[in-house]
Amino acid sequence: MIRILLVDDQTIIRQGLRSLLESQSDFQIVGEAENGKKAIALVEELYDTPQQPDLILMDVRMPVMDGVAAIKKLAQQFSSLSVLVLSTFDDDEYITKAMQFGAKGYLLKDTPIEEIAYAIRAAIKGYTQLGPGLFQKFLTQSAQNQLDIPKELPSVLQALSPREKEVLSLIAKGASNKEIAQELYISERTVKAHITSILSQLNLRDRTQAAILATQYGFL
Repeated sequence: MIRILLVDDQTIIRQGLRSLLESQSDFQIVGEAENGKKAIALVEELYDTPQQPDLILMDVRMPVMDGVAAIKKLAQQFSSLSVLVLSTFDDDEYITKAMQFGAKGYLLKDTPIEEIAYAIRAAIKGYTQLGPGLFQKFLTQSAQNQLDIPKELPSVLQALSPREKEVLSLIAKGASNKEIAQELYISERTVKAHITSILSQLNLRDRTQAAILATQYGFL
């Protein structure tokens, strides 16, 4: 069972999400909060109890304390807790800061409930989830925030095979496994193997980190 805390300043949104998510047999809503400050207080209250949340579904623009500030504090206090942003706003700065501060993903509120449920399950497993169009926004903003971009590839990147570099370049462009397979005329299984190898060699957590690194070193 995945225990979820809902954080949104609009009561009607929280009620709607609760109703939709509770229709999933593996989800349990353990609490609600209307801003980041109350969310942190509720996590502290529920911590080390049977109602301790596994994941927070967090809005970003809220009074008292917004979601971005709350994500930063939660990451410092409760590193094992996953946070998935669900927002109306696709602002570049919100996306970038939320992800940099530790969010496992960023979705918009018009995302179908089936996709939100999938993203929750994936985030619990450690995978990063970004809604359509948000991946490139995040990469672009992250690249712009780099102050000193190295002139030469580090040795670990140079050690990648030519095929792995092609795969990494396509990851940086936001391509899915299926799209990479079609572009390189290889199977999706082979693509997954290449990605696993890339992440292992570069000591990265997921493809989002790989994409940021690739963008930083000019793989686009």
